[in-house]
Amino acid sequence: MSVQAIPMFADNLKQLPKVSHLEALRLLDGEGVELALIENKAGQIGSLTIYNHLAQTFGAITAEAARKGLELYAEHSEDARANPGKHPNIDRLIAIAAGGATLRVKHVFAL
Repeated sequence: MSVQAIPMFADNLKQLPKVSHLEALRLLDGEGVELALIENKAGQIGSLTIYNHLAQTFGAITAEAARKGLELYAEHSEDARANPGKHPNIDRLIAIAAGGATLRVKHVFAL
């Protein structure tokens, strides 16, 4: 019997579209108010990659998109659930997956 490896965050990122063309993503509520900015900088590139993929795939950060995002964050999702506030970009997906409001995504392209 073979044991199937559990996908890890770093492996998941390798499968997603690159984000070198992006400066940031703006996350907007239903009224167009910016709630968060995910920038293309150290410590945020993984989140930028995941949120960009979710926006391209689902058109917005919906409950379904949030659930997929939590899968992609892999081991970090477990850490976020155990340590609320430690991973704000994952906390946001947890809240949306639990029935929170859909967020629109605005891409900010690098010049």
